[in-house]
Amino acid sequence: MITAAGFSHHTTPVHVRERLTPPPDDVPGILRRARGEFGAATLISTCTRVELYLSGEYDARPVIGFLAREFGTDGDAAERYLQSWHGIDAVEHLYRVSSGLDSMVVGETEILGQVRAGFSEAVRAGTHDAMLSRLFHTAVRTGRRARNETGIVDGALSVSSIAAQQVRALLPDITTARVLVVGAGEAGQLAAQAIVAAGARDVVVTNRTFARAESVAAALGGTAVPFEALSETLSSAHVVVGAAGTATPLIDRAHMEAALASRDGVPLLIIDIAMPRTVDPAARALPGVVYYDLDDLQTLADHASAARASEVAAVEAIVAEETARFAAWGARLRIVPTIAALTERTEALRSAEVTKVMRRLRLDGPEREQVEELMQAATRGLVNQMLAGPIATLSERHDQDGYLDTVRELFRLDETRAADAD
Repeated sequence: MITAAGFSHHTTPVHVRERLTPPPDDVPGILRRARGEFGAATLISTCTRVELYLSGEYDARPVIGFLAREFGTDGDAAERYLQSWHGIDAVEHLYRVSSGLDSMVVGETEILGQVRAGFSEAVRAGTHDAMLSRLFHTAVRTGRRARNETGIVDGALSVSSIAAQQVRALLPDITTARVLVVGAGEAGQLAAQAIVAAGARDVVVTNRTFARAESVAAALGGTAVPFEALSETLSSAHVVVGAAGTATPLIDRAHMEAALASRDGVPLLIIDIAMPRTVDPAARALPGVVYYDLDDLQTLADHASAARASEVAAVEAIVAEETARFAAWGARLRIVPTIAALTERTEALRSAEVTKVMRRLRLDGPEREQVEELMQAATRGLVNQMLAGPIATLSERHDQDGYLDTVRELFRLDETRAADAD
């Protein structure tokens, strides 16, 4: 049915996640290589998780081995940090992810769009199939139900909103603070929107593509600066939001020391939500710097999640219901080939017997047509009545207690298929 493997903030620290997380431009290639090695594939890649979903049942070791090669890590690290899920467990896991139950901030709202974006990427790459389409569409439905039917979304529900809370905590008069956003992707834009909503008025956006920085700055009511002016802008900022996600930090310790030298002791808050990190974590040790990365925000998120613990059970019930629904659909899907083979087998036998009898009767003209019509109707009705019970039992019990294997063995369906192939 489904196989999934990957890592998340639950088991993998930020310094490992930033090393394993593939750049967005690499995702289509990973998907195509996964399809070539396994079959239909979809990848979810966020700042807190990277998970590959495959259509079909595969052993964990080759899937994890594939991811280890793609992530450029050794086998020991893969065994330590990468997890796998199989069958209905993989379905349930994705439903929990899309519902916000598996997020760093329980109930956060951004993951649903990220799940949808992951499947859209697979569609663009041509690596999806009907099974994955069903899985991801129902995952989005599950996430929507969780948010519409429970109070799981009450309160601060995202990494961005947690970041905004920390800005307000350090800078009570946020209206006078200059906020520098490094990176103009979705993560940076969401964080900046949350900080603006908290009261910030002076927002500066920089990005390696200046046009993108201008677009995001305009949407925020802020200003854009060329990436080449990063060091100068850093010196005047009160808050830095790192959201670039480059392979190596864009702001290293030397940048930080130069910026701090001209600040006259004015504190600097760094909130790095990128994966990999935008700011060198060595900045944490510099005087006057308050530094948060995703692992630091995890602790803060745990407190926010605790406030919605009473809603978790309600979401779990929705996940259980939707998982059972998918399992029933999958079970019906599995019995279709057996029912088709059974009806084809019995129809072939019935038709052959009618042909034999008609040869022996040696009738001609209208009399032959009348007799054959009666025989076809009688034998077809008899076969349908005899198959009604077995088909109904298969439909009700699906593959419980080995019913499919029993039917295939009793009617020798696999032997018939092999004979037809020969």
